[in-house]
Amino acid sequence: MFEPIIPLVLFAIVATTTPGIATTLSTASGAQFGFRRSVPLLVGSAAGLATVTGAAAAGLAGLLLAVPSLQLAMKVIGSLYLVWLAIKIGRSGPPNLDVTMARPNSFLGGAGIQWMNPKGWAMGLGAAASFAALASGPMQLALLLGATFGLAAAASLSLWCVAGMLLARLLKTEWQWRALNIVLGLVLAASIVPMWRSA
Repeated sequence: MFEPIIPLVLFAIVATTTPGIATTLSTASGAQFGFRRSVPLLVGSAAGLATVTGAAAAGLAGLLLAVPSLQLAMKVIGSLYLVWLAIKIGRSGPPNLDVTMARPNSFLGGAGIQWMNPKGWAMGLGAAASFAALASGPMQLALLLGATFGLAAAASLSLWCVAGMLLARLLKTEWQWRALNIVLGLVLAASIVPMWRSA
C-alpha cells in the first residue's frame, strides 16, 4: 500500500539530511543554545521547506498536467541535478560551525532561510517532476510533498541540532567528515534509481 511513496520518502529524508544552509544553522544553534532553545528555528525551517515544496509542486504539477511530455524532461533535469548534488556533497569536508549567533533564530528566521534557499525550490521542482504520478492533481501533489518534506526536515534538522552538541567531540578529523559526506552523497545518488523504476 505504501510502496509507491517509499522512493519519495527516501528522497525527502536524504535531501533534508544532507548538509546545507539549514542543517549547518541547526547544528550551530544546537551547539550554542541546546535543543530546547533551537526549537523555533527547527519548526520554522521545516514549515518553510513544506511551503516551498508545496508551492513548487502546485505550480509545476499544473504545467505537467497541461503538457505531460515535460515530465520526462523535468525528470532528466532533476536526476542530473541530484547527481551533481551527490558529487558535491561527497566531495565536501566538515561543515562550517563557526556561525556565531547572539541569540537563537526565530520561527520566521527559520522559515525565511528556506523561502530564499534555491536548494529547497530545486528539491520541490525535482520531486514534483519525479513523483507527479503519486497524486491525482496539483493540490494533492502539493499537500503530499509539503507534508513529506516538512516532516522529513523536522526530523533531520532535529538530528543535526542534537549532533551540534556531539559532533565536535566525535568527528575530529576532516577525513571523518568526508567519509560521512561520501555516504550521504551515495545514498542521494541511489535515490534516483527508484524514481526511474516507478516511471
